[in-house]
Amino acid sequence: MQKFEKEEIISPKNAFNFWNDLKEIWKYKELLYFFVWRDLKVRYKQTIIGVAWAIIQPFLSMVVFSVFFGKLIHVPSDGIPYPIFVYSGLLFWQFFSGSLADTSSSLISNRAIITKVYFPRLILPIASIFVQFVDFLIASVVLVILMIYYGFAPHLTGLYIMPLLIVIAFLAAMGGGMILAALNVKYRDVRYVLPYFIQLLLFVTPVIYPPSIAGKYSWILAINPMTAVIKGARGALLHTEPINWFLLSISLSAVAILFIIGFYMFKKTERYFADIV
Repeated sequence: MQKFEKEEIISPKNAFNFWNDLKEIWKYKELLYFFVWRDLKVRYKQTIIGVAWAIIQPFLSMVVFSVFFGKLIHVPSDGIPYPIFVYSGLLFWQFFSGSLADTSSSLISNRAIITKVYFPRLILPIASIFVQFVDFLIASVVLVILMIYYGFAPHLTGLYIMPLLIVIAFLAAMGGGMILAALNVKYRDVRYVLPYFIQLLLFVTPVIYPPSIAGKYSWILAINPMTAVIKGARGALLHTEPINWFLLSISLSAVAILFIIGFYMFKKTERYFADIV
């Protein structure tokens, strides 16, 4: 008698069941670890200095900004040395911008896997952000050295607020990244527009200047959630100003809404990824 193997049919899941997706991601946590480790190895494969690039990139940016904006143009820095002022902003900015860029292209760059094997597609953008977070931790070493050199010591409140700032940056990058990733699958123009968008976004984020320089137009900067993150980091670590908890709560609410919208768009188009990627 001929025996038939049991077939398992995988059907699209409810696009709005967040907790089920969270449980499924936890079920595939080993795969998430594999993607993170793979991307880290690919990023620094056949490089002479390896992971030191995670430090060199923000460090060189700090040097360039310090020379042109700090020395030549004399951009104010809230009374603290410009190098540590701009590096504290660059650290969070590069985590956000790198995460946004990588998550937006995470589906396209993994098209060969998506079309052959089933796994929670949300793992791909999450893995991209975790890779950037590793770079963030490595680059933080320079900030610690600069704080020691310039004699800055964070309060305990400053250390407690850091996880909140990272969560806000994570949600902002994840929410925007899921939207762009879903659009990028269908409209490949996204990968051409995004670099210019990130460059423009840098100038409406107080990375190389304090928010106070905008004067009466500072409310425009406050719309950007990364403004609260960078201001909070400088206030906690460098004591530039008291931590604005109201602004942080607004930013957290805004990125939470952005995350929900991104999750909705991502799950709505997820069932078609393998067909059009």
